[in-house]
Amino acid sequence: MKIFWIIFALLATIFLFLLLVSYVCFYLAFYVPPKKRTLIEEYPIPRGKIYEPFRDTFVGWMKELETLPYEKFSIKSFDGLTLCGRFYEYEPGAPIELMFHGYRGSAKRDLCGGVQRCFSLKRSALIVDQRTSGDSEGHVITFGIKEHRDCLDWVDFMIKHFGSDVRIILTGISMGAATVLMASGKELPPNVIGILADCGYTSPKQIIKKVIRQIHLPADLLYPFVKLGAKLFGHFDLEAFSAIEEVAKCKIPIIFFHGESDDFVPCEMSRQNYDACKSTKRLFTVPGAGHGLSYPVNPESYLSELKEFFEPFLVS
Repeated sequence: MKIFWIIFALLATIFLFLLLVSYVCFYLAFYVPPKKRTLIEEYPIPRGKIYEPFRDTFVGWMKELETLPYEKFSIKSFDGLTLCGRFYEYEPGAPIELMFHGYRGSAKRDLCGGVQRCFSLKRSALIVDQRTSGDSEGHVITFGIKEHRDCLDWVDFMIKHFGSDVRIILTGISMGAATVLMASGKELPPNVIGILADCGYTSPKQIIKKVIRQIHLPADLLYPFVKLGAKLFGHFDLEAFSAIEEVAKCKIPIIFFHGESDDFVPCEMSRQNYDACKSTKRLFTVPGAGHGLSYPVNPESYLSELKEFFEPFLVS
């Protein structure tokens, strides 16, 4: 009997240890605590030395955004969250880019320059705060697993609000790019005429394992705990969907952008997504650009590529 209790105590200790490790992984990778709005920076920029040279550019974009008129929109997600966005109209009837930001970012931080870019191409922009971010509700980031369903809900909302002839381009940066690419393989309405994916990853699994290796930890050992934490505490399957699998089913045009000096989401991931894509496609990489910096580093070529790629599909 004594041996039984020793074994039971040992197994219970192991179980609790595994549970604890899974929770820590969930907390670090996916959980977003309640927002402390008094601590939110007025003009936030991404953290990291690579963004410092562009600080004045980003702040300028954010300040300019504050001067532009906009309309607030909100929808309910499939699981009951209120998701919020801002619509900036170039002119009535213009194509609209539905834009999604990156991991732990916000529409204001990641998409401010996107509105001005849209206007320069004679497009309107609907920039949305993904679940957990900005004005939207939620406490769990799912790396595109649930977010791509939010994208589909936003598309449905836009068709109902703007009319059956609205033309939509799905746009995302980083995790936002993975979000729209995961949506690309679904049965999209004909209103969605194309996708812009900037520095997106191939799958949640691959980007998480890459980050684990980057901080010099054993990815193959830790990833199962990350996946278990997502399932137990976040209530989602980290491998339910991936960008690289969905683009293989996509039927609409996709243009991929990526900085060749991206050390967070490797440029190779966009190349892999591009190779897997079976629809009309283009890949444009920017030498010397870090993560999410393709447009700030080379705005002229970025705009030129976008205009040329989408022009045939925007003919009324």
